[in-house]
Amino acid sequence: MQIIACIKQVPDTAEVRIDRETNTLIREGVPSIINPFDLNAVEEGLLLKERFGGTVTVISMGPPQVETALREALSLGVDQAVLLCDRAFAGADTLATSYTLAAGIKKIGAFDLILCGKQAIDGDTAQVGPEIAEWLDIPHLTYVRSIDEVFPAEPARASITVSRLVEGGYEQASASLPALLTVVREVNEPRLPSYRASLRARTQGITIWGVADLSADPEHIGIAGSPTRVSRIFVPEYDRQGQFFAGSPEDQAKALVAALRSAGLA
Repeated sequence: MQIIACIKQVPDTAEVRIDRETNTLIREGVPSIINPFDLNAVEEGLLLKERFGGTVTVISMGPPQVETALREALSLGVDQAVLLCDRAFAGADTLATSYTLAAGIKKIGAFDLILCGKQAIDGDTAQVGPEIAEWLDIPHLTYVRSIDEVFPAEPARASITVSRLVEGGYEQASASLPALLTVVREVNEPRLPSYRASLRARTQGITIWGVADLSADPEHIGIAGSPTRVSRIFVPEYDRQGQFFAGSPEDQAKALVAALRSAGLA
């Protein structure tokens, strides 16, 4: 199987801070990591490769420092890494990002399966994966918790069957290949790189493509291709108040009912 995994480098949310004066993210000193859901996508690609053979390619869009995330993916065992890096890509929203990634995937060549994390922890939109599928005109299945059946080597019936999370449970769904899946954390447990693999990843080549390397419409990339804008980022203000009731359980219950009635809630 020829598998492509899309990854994104994101700020470690445990370390994210916001400047209350400018309402912008403070990026200085904040470590960057591979989006956790994308690690599950990479792991699932590697598991499928071990089962069926083939290759796993990772692709990402971003500034030059994203190379760090790509080398981490290489240390896990993927075969090649592609970085889409160009100032023209800056300011892209989910639509422009998905278009650019789709253009990069087309340049990579034939594939059987694209794997993405269900969403990125910095934006939580869950839009980029399905949008890539739409640009490529292939079926997609989201919130995949397990891959149940795969028939990659039979062109007449090349398909994949998965279990996907839905409200209140899960459902089984199938799609013809090539297809795109977005996966949740339950799908697997990402592996850790070996020391030898980490050393090898430091010197492995990474393919870098700019806008001139892609057959892309300039009107669909970067700010020009982004119909949405982030107007501001801010920390929500919470005004929470608590009240404690003393006495026996019966006294506490009566006091609670009285407080609710006083507030017009009962």
